[in-house]
Amino acid sequence: MRIGFDAKRAFANKTGLGNYSRFVLDALMAHQPGHEYLAYTPKNNRNLFDEFPSGSIRYPKGFIDRKLSAYWRYASITRQLRGENIDLYHGLSNEIPQGLQRAGIRSVVTIHDLIFERLPHLFKPVDRAIYRHKFQSACQRADSVVAVSDQTRRDLIALYGVDDSKIKVIYQDCNPVFQKQLAPEERVRICAEYGITGPFVLCVGTLEERKNQHRLVEAFARLKNHDFKLVLVGKPTAYLTKIKETVHQLKLEDRVMLLHNVSTPHLPALYQAADVFAYISIYEGFGIPIVEALHSGTPVLAAKGSCLEEAGGPGGLYADPYQTENISEQLQKLVTDVHLRNTLSEAGREHVKQFAGQHIAGQLVQLYESLR
Repeated sequence: MRIGFDAKRAFANKTGLGNYSRFVLDALMAHQPGHEYLAYTPKNNRNLFDEFPSGSIRYPKGFIDRKLSAYWRYASITRQLRGENIDLYHGLSNEIPQGLQRAGIRSVVTIHDLIFERLPHLFKPVDRAIYRHKFQSACQRADSVVAVSDQTRRDLIALYGVDDSKIKVIYQDCNPVFQKQLAPEERVRICAEYGITGPFVLCVGTLEERKNQHRLVEAFARLKNHDFKLVLVGKPTAYLTKIKETVHQLKLEDRVMLLHNVSTPHLPALYQAADVFAYISIYEGFGIPIVEALHSGTPVLAAKGSCLEEAGGPGGLYADPYQTENISEQLQKLVTDVHLRNTLSEAGREHVKQFAGQHIAGQLVQLYESLR
């Protein structure tokens, strides 16, 4: 089969949807080479996916399509797909172009999450309207919908009325850099660059309200009889002010570290050096940071209520993200019980095997071939 992909995010987005798109394309090329994979993107100028074969990248052909690349992705790309004999088109980031069915092209769309529906107060009304139109339209028109978690599958059924038989839950893995164990001295050296010494709890994720870091700080403040630090890594937003205020009120300036510029190559060292990884986000579509922690052999504390229990499985403990006392109780167990941490670490390494690229590529190709 000649399979086309909406690969804009693979070439334009460093994290999130970009990571997912690169993971899918890499996995398919490595483990399922029996089909032809073509990546469609308006441009490729950020050097984020140099390993993808240049001969399999497709750009807008005409002057107008190049100038109106958003409309190309929305509709006029279909003409190009038909002319290039694409059998199936997979929208990797919540949308597919108009007209695929009329052109005789089968289609799959991956829906990552419906956070904007579950937590509407965090999004502008106009953004919610755009997302809703794109997502609903894609789910209605696609021959099959890939949900990255069972939580997303349940949301699609409950909120958009998508037929369960149309949805296939197919997970994803994280960046391969998190799967390579570093030498202990390398971990120590990199941590020292950021001033990290001694035992610590790590949290990685954009510093925003949904990620709930201020409540993690409150829970950390309740811990007893420990010498741990809390290291929060992530891009700052206006919510950073609330985190800093919480740290100041609880007099934790010497115990909580805020890091905003940790490079991706350095992140594995922090994950592997951490004694505990905490991620108590209120709502997620899947929870890639948890998968990164499990690959690192680091036990997890995560939030109940969305998909994080799927991502972490037996590799972690779970708490109500709105209950500081519950978060602190679970964190206390992890901080004080080395045997528990080791047990969760081993269970997590086993659990995360199901997210491997070889397994996911096989599931995707099975889905594609079923739509022939």
